[in-house]
Amino acid sequence: MEHITRIGRILFQPCGNGLLVGVGGSGKQSLSKLTAFILQQDVFRIVVASNYGLGDLKTDIQTLFTKTGVNGAEMLFLLTDSQIVDNKFLVYINDILSAGYIPELFAVDEIDEILGKIRGEAKSMGVQDAPDHLMRFFIDKVRKNLHMGLCFSPVGDTFRFRARQFPALINCTSIDWFHAWPRDALVGVAQRFLAKIEFPTEEIRDAIAEHMANVHLSIDDANTEFRVQERRYNYTTPTSFLELISFYEKLLGEKQGAIIESIARLEKGLDTMNATVNQVDLLKEKLVLTMENVAVEEKNTDELIVIVNKEADAAEVEQGIAQEQEDATNIVANAAQKKMDEANTQLEAAVPAMKAAEDAVDCLSVKAIVEFKSFASPPGETPLVAKAVQILKGVTNKKTLDDWGAQQKMMNPPAGFLESLKEYNKEGITAAMKAALKTPGILNNPSFTFEKMSRASQAAANLANWVINVVKFHDIYEVVEPLKKEAEESEAEAKAKKEELKLVQERVAGIIAEVNSLKAKLAEAEAKKEAVVATATNLQQSLDLANRLVNGLADENVRW
Repeated sequence: MEHITRIGRILFQPCGNGLLVGVGGSGKQSLSKLTAFILQQDVFRIVVASNYGLGDLKTDIQTLFTKTGVNGAEMLFLLTDSQIVDNKFLVYINDILSAGYIPELFAVDEIDEILGKIRGEAKSMGVQDAPDHLMRFFIDKVRKNLHMGLCFSPVGDTFRFRARQFPALINCTSIDWFHAWPRDALVGVAQRFLAKIEFPTEEIRDAIAEHMANVHLSIDDANTEFRVQERRYNYTTPTSFLELISFYEKLLGEKQGAIIESIARLEKGLDTMNATVNQVDLLKEKLVLTMENVAVEEKNTDELIVIVNKEADAAEVEQGIAQEQEDATNIVANAAQKKMDEANTQLEAAVPAMKAAEDAVDCLSVKAIVEFKSFASPPGETPLVAKAVQILKGVTNKKTLDDWGAQQKMMNPPAGFLESLKEYNKEGITAAMKAALKTPGILNNPSFTFEKMSRASQAAANLANWVINVVKFHDIYEVVEPLKKEAEESEAEAKAKKEELKLVQERVAGIIAEVNSLKAKLAEAEAKKEAVVATATNLQQSLDLANRLVNGLADENVRW
């Protein structure tokens, strides 16, 4: 309050300019702005940027002069030493303090404009309408309404150098010294900032405020000792006291937060430990049941292994028997096939004779038969052909065999006779027929050939050819027939053996299928056993982990 009244007396006076000297944070600027508010004065401050120079300062001063000298507004030009980036700034400040005006601040046309604006007011005040008088009136009005508030710090040599180089800073200002805060101010400020912090009791808050004041004042004592010993000044600013309070508040918040976090961690650990203990009990119960299942599955698997091994051995024996029978069947089948191949080979020799006989019949025609049988007396040896045909048709009567009339009757009707030759059972020729045909005078007759008979009758020649080839076929057939029967019997035997083998193989296949089914069940049982064992292992590991976790949480909680 004393500083406010001092600053107020300075700013209230015309041409009142103040030099406020004190370390940073002592309240120079804040008290100046408060006083200007009380006196209803506008505060003007420059905004210093990296490119702020002397020309910018001159522009701001022109604005101030216009507002105070033309508009008549009372203003406080508040300037701190940190805003003076160039000592040339103080040239303008020194001129304002000493003379109230800066030479060549305005251009000629700007001055004419300003004088034109204040001419009416100057005349009303009795000022002559002359440029010099009007300019003096303008400067007096600026000095009356514009107040300088210089907030400088005594720390270092800068303040001393500036005071020596620019004497108006001292001679044309009223100085207000801001000294260190007293104890009661320090305690009051500390209590004000500590009021938002919750303490167990008010006594603790007061004690902490007193302690902070003592710490700050003890540094002043150390500064005094340092100045005596080192002949150098060291300052402790109120800002450092505010930083001390802020640091304490931050440190207290961090410590309280750490304690709260530790409490939450401890509570979480206790909850986790309780939940883990419950989980451990459940794991123990589940592990007991799982181990029982492991024992059951191991017993079932062992029993199934015995059954599978027994059935596998039986299947192996059956497979051996089946293999032996298969080998024997293959031998029989191969022998039968060999005999059948031999019979077919020999039978193929009779095929030309049978084909020749068929061709001979095909060469005959009804007309040729009619022609042949129409002979009243057969020419040459043609009766031998008719006789041979009679023998093959089963005629045994000698008289009939030598009777041409009977032979003619045999060929009636001609078409039926030809059909009977085509359908003749060549395999049914008897031994008696062949003996009769091979008696001297028939087949062995030199004239009984196709060529010689064709000279007498083409029909007789074809009939002779038929007889010769039918007999030749039957000669071969007599050799082949036993082989064929033997082959058929061997084939029947092989077929029976294959049927028996098929039954054995089916039985073996059934046994193998059963063994495979048992093996599949065994694999399933082993997989089930492994799954149960794995479950038991996992449960045991989980139980061990849970026990370690419980022990670790217990140790941690004990430590907390």
